[in-house]
Amino acid sequence: MMKSIIKNGILILPGEIEENGYVVFEDGIITQIGKGRYTGQNPFDVIYDADQDYISPGFIDMHTHGAGGYDFMDNTIEAYLGIAHKHAEHGTTSLVPTTLTSTMEELIKTFDIYEQAKKENIKGADFLGLHLEGPYFSYNQRGAQDPKYLRNPEPEEYNEILRRSNNIIRWSIAPELKGALELGEVLKSKGILASIGHSDALYDEVVKAHEHGYNHITHLYSCMSTITRRNAYRYVGVLEAAYMIDDMSVEIIADGIHVPQALLQYVCKFKPHNLIALCTDSMRAAGMPDGIYNIGSLTNGQKVIKEDGVAKLLDRSAFAGSVATSDLLVRTMIKLAGLSVHKAVQMMSYNPSRILGIDNKKGSLTVGKDADIIIFDKNIDIQKTFVKGKMIYSKN
Repeated sequence: MMKSIIKNGILILPGEIEENGYVVFEDGIITQIGKGRYTGQNPFDVIYDADQDYISPGFIDMHTHGAGGYDFMDNTIEAYLGIAHKHAEHGTTSLVPTTLTSTMEELIKTFDIYEQAKKENIKGADFLGLHLEGPYFSYNQRGAQDPKYLRNPEPEEYNEILRRSNNIIRWSIAPELKGALELGEVLKSKGILASIGHSDALYDEVVKAHEHGYNHITHLYSCMSTITRRNAYRYVGVLEAAYMIDDMSVEIIADGIHVPQALLQYVCKFKPHNLIALCTDSMRAAGMPDGIYNIGSLTNGQKVIKEDGVAKLLDRSAFAGSVATSDLLVRTMIKLAGLSVHKAVQMMSYNPSRILGIDNKKGSLTVGKDADIIIFDKNIDIQKTFVKGKMIYSKN
């Protein structure tokens, strides 16, 4: 059987960095990892020389809305495939397409398009499943979510949603809403990650939610409650609960803007590194030039402007989604948060795979796992991207 070998690179392994090594993969699976010079090649093997760049597990983006001029809420095959390819150019080998609050009709259409796009996706990052962001959110913490679609979770509706799709792997919800705790139990029973997002909950409500299956925090520091006064008394919120609940995992938009340098350092100082994942939360302007774009679908979305490395509402009153890519997040964590390359890559690969429950097949350079591999240089500029052993991007 023909083998593929990436040789002469700096291996980012689960527990260490190996200065000179190689990775062998066959039929989309890693079959060998070695140190030193590779000597077992035959004339039928395909050899890639990393030229002393890093050989790394591919990045896993567990929360993204779009890139390359497309949004998943466009509900077209072209959009799904375009986003998958654009993110692959930036080192993402797996991603979780994420919805916005919408009509029920739009959501159901998303389920159908996802099924078709997954079958046709041969030139981009692997689709892991769907992330529903809303519509069960707090009005006060809605961010750029369209308020006319916000509502409380009702069993008749969410059970119908879950019946319509077997591809939902995470759902972001404000747990203080009536009916949210019951929904958390339903998601836990189905193995779906229940995540706290766009929430105005108080600390005690978050603790209660955690008991009902909410084990993750959506985009820490964005659209969540913190210390407030009510009738002279202080109350703490979702933000503080994220630190106080020991096994609560978090994701951060580590573009240096949504979470600036001091906060990046704060998160890394007070939250265990194995519970931190990086996510882009990117909209369609990721990987595109500055200008006016829609957040959400082209038909029902709202206009925003990309400038200064971020998307903003047209009146500049608030951010409106990220324009980050995974390579930027890793670069930012190294330069601003002071992390090692090994630790930053772990937050963009193994940590999200563990949080999503797919670390048995993705997230690290390990024999038996999918050959989702990237090569990048000292500046985290992506040179090559392999998804399940197939090279889908090469800079040269």
